Parts: sequence; structure tokens; C-alpha cells
Amino acid sequence: MASDAAEAPFFQKRRLQGGVVVKDPPKFDLESYISNYDGFTRIDRLHHIGSHSPYLATDAYRTSIAEAKQGKNVKLYLALVEDYSQIAPNDPAALIDTAWAEEKTRKVQNEQDKLEHELKSYKNNLIKESIRMGNEDIGHFYYACGDWGNAHKAYLRMREHCTSTKHLADMTLRLVFVSIAQKSWMTVQSNLAKVDAAQLKGEEKTKLDPLLSALTGLAHMCLGHFREAATSFVNTSPAFLTAEPAAGIKWQREVLTGNDIAVYGGLCALASMDRTELQNQVLANNDFRNFLELEPHIRRAMNLFCSSKYSACLEVLEGYRNDYLLDVYLSKVVANIYGRIRTKSIVQYFIPFSCVTLEEMASKFQPTGEYASIEDELEAMINDRTLNARIDLVDRLLISPPTNPRYNVHSAALSMAQQYDHTLQLRLTRLNMLAAGFEIRPEKSGHSRDNAPSSFGEGLGAGLRGLGSKMGLS
Repeated sequence: MASDAAEAPFFQKRRLQGGVVVKDPPKFDLESYISNYDGFTRIDRLHHIGSHSPYLATDAYRTSIAEAKQGKNVKLYLALVEDYSQIAPNDPAALIDTAWAEEKTRKVQNEQDKLEHELKSYKNNLIKESIRMGNEDIGHFYYACGDWGNAHKAYLRMREHCTSTKHLADMTLRLVFVSIAQKSWMTVQSNLAKVDAAQLKGEEKTKLDPLLSALTGLAHMCLGHFREAATSFVNTSPAFLTAEPAAGIKWQREVLTGNDIAVYGGLCALASMDRTELQNQVLANNDFRNFLELEPHIRRAMNLFCSSKYSACLEVLEGYRNDYLLDVYLSKVVANIYGRIRTKSIVQYFIPFSCVTLEEMASKFQPTGEYASIEDELEAMINDRTLNARIDLVDRLLISPPTNPRYNVHSAALSMAQQYDHTLQLRLTRLNMLAAGFEIRPEKSGHSRDNAPSSFGEGLGAGLRGLGSKMGLS
């Protein structure tokens, strides 16, 4: 069945467009994996898996179509059925349920009219709390329908009717929720900054801190800011795992789970931190250790990297590449992250050696398909000035450029001598000026300001006469 799906028009078209198609089966079980999620992200992840993995396409699309029929998003249902009809046209789930679509569209329109009528009556009564809740209900409705633009506008209209800092924080978190569904990460960062700047105190702030840290890390990762993402994920408190819903959203199930934080944080740390930082800031972090226990292979990969076992580290990560390509957020950056980890590994591996055979490099770092051979990869790294080395194609060696320790020592000694000479000249000049009386002494007590200019002139004249006598002038 998987081989038939791989040759389906849907995946052939994706390959022609340069899209990613994961041929091999992943390590996770689809039913167990997707049971960790609820809401829109559940269908979104199923859609992503089905559209990228021929092996899981049938199960993923069947489940996502059934989930979509439980909601109000008719457009999403039609899009899922259209995609699935290009993969398994004979499957009953690939046929559009026209009666359901028409009935659901009619019910959705009636509900929209009702909510708009209620909001209009609230505005006529001029009750701020009722208007705020009316806009919130309409925002929830538009979100359920997949109309992100109108949902964002409805939540934004709540701002002028919020009467407490908690209302403002909840409204902004709703904007974050919609922006994540849109995958508008700059907007996510902007709204998270507003929540962080809200004057929340005590228990409310404590409850939101782990959530803000995790969501900030997600936004940074999707924008390619791996260092900032790693810092945010690593600093996420384990309280995130058991936190109560915020703004009516159970973020651990509707956006990202504790397992996701472990994977995202571990990979971003490997891509952006050196061995010392990994050991001190990640592996020795008691809070992040709670997340790493959920994904032992990430912890094992970091331990191998810190132990200079780079090929074993890369082998562990390659075993999970297919899983990460099927992650809705990680798939777009996984190639960049893996490339950075591989580049760091090659550079660190070569540091202790003066030369290494190309065969040894090829055996330690198996080609991943991005480059035709290890020579091409090393050449690209040298041209980018990432690797300070030279390639000897005659003897097939990777050679560290020669250094001249004697020259370095002599240069350092000469620089130090020049610095000492300059310092000595300055000190001698100061001593001569002091001996000649070229200094402004503080006023003595009892002297008035009127006498200051004359005493200064007399002191300067005496100093000049003393200098002249020393030079042999009468």
C-alpha cells in the first residue's frame, strides 16, 4: 500500500516541485504520537504527515478527514479530501460528503449571524464586559472555522474593553494562538513580548513564565535563530508539563508537548553551542533534565558530542531524521540544524590533527546526499572559512595550514617591548613636568579666589626660572 501511495500523482507532483517526500517509515507509531495533541494542531500535524510520508499517508488522511468532520472548518475538510483523492481515489474517505458540507456551511452561517446579532445588542447596551465576551466568542468561532484573519481582528477588538491586566494577557495569548496557526512567527514574538510586559504579579506570572519561554523558543526556532531558541527551551521550567490552561487553551496539547521541547531544545543547542556550553548549560541543567528524560536519544546524542564521539552522535541523529521531517514545525529547519551540527563535528574532529586522510574523514562522516563526496563538502567549508585547512588531492590528505611558533613568540615579545617603551616615555614626561612645576596644585585653605591667579602666575614663573637654571641659562 505504501509503495502504491509513493507513486500516486500527489507525491509525484510534490517531488517535481522540489518538496520533501519521506520514503522510509518513521520510528514513531502514528496513533500513539497523535494522541498527545488536541485541537487544530492535531489535524495540522496529521495533514503534514500524510502529505510528506507515503507510508503513513492513508492512515493520516483518514484520521484527519474524520477529525475535520467533527469541527466547523469546511474548507479544511474539502482540502484534505482533495489531497487524499490524488493518493487513494478508490477509498470512500476520498469522496466529498456533499450533504455534510452543505449542512455544515448552513449551520456555520446561522451561528455567525447569531453571534454578530448578540454582539450588536451588547454594543447598544454599552456594557464593556459583555462587549469583550461577545468579541471573544466571535474570535473563538472564526478560529474554529479556520478564518485566522477575522479571528485575529475579533480578538484585537477586545483590547479597548479589557478591564484588568489578566484580561489583556488572555487577549494577547489568544493573538499568539492565532498567529501560531498562521505560522506568522514575527507576530508571535511581538505578542509574546506584550504578554511579558504586562504587569502580572504573583501566581499568574509564575504560571505564564514557562509557557512564554517555550513559545518564545518555538518562534525563534522557526525563524532560524537557533541560539536564542536553545536558550529559551533550556530555561523552560518543568512546571510547563503540569500547567493549567491559560486563556482557555491547554498549550501542552494544542501547540507543543514536553517531548517537543526536549527535541527542539536539544537540537537547537547542538546546532549553536560548543561542548562546554552543552555540558554546563544543558546537560547539567536540572530543569531541562526533566524534558530530556522524555527523549533519551537526544540526551545520548549530546553526551556523545561532549565526549568527542562525533560520528556516533551524527549516527544517532540520522536515525531520527525521518521523524523530524514529519514534524510540522521542525521539518523546515531540520536540514539547517543537521548541517550545522555536522559542520561543527567536522571542525572539532580535525582540531587535534596536523593532517588526516580523506578516506578516514569519509569513514567518520558518511555523506548525507547534500554533497557528492567528502572532498566537495570539505572544499565548501574551506571556501566559507568555516574550516582552516587545505586539501592535498595528490596524497589525498586534509592538511592543517603550517604555523610558525617562533614568529608568533617574537611578534608578541616585540609588541610587549613597544608597549613598555611607550609607557616609560609617558612616565618620564610626567616626572619632568612635575620637576618643572607644570602642575596645578589645589588651593590652600585661607586663600581667597582673588589671589588664585597671581599665585598661579608666580608659581608658573618660578617653575620656568627653575627650568632655565637647569638648562644653564641665567
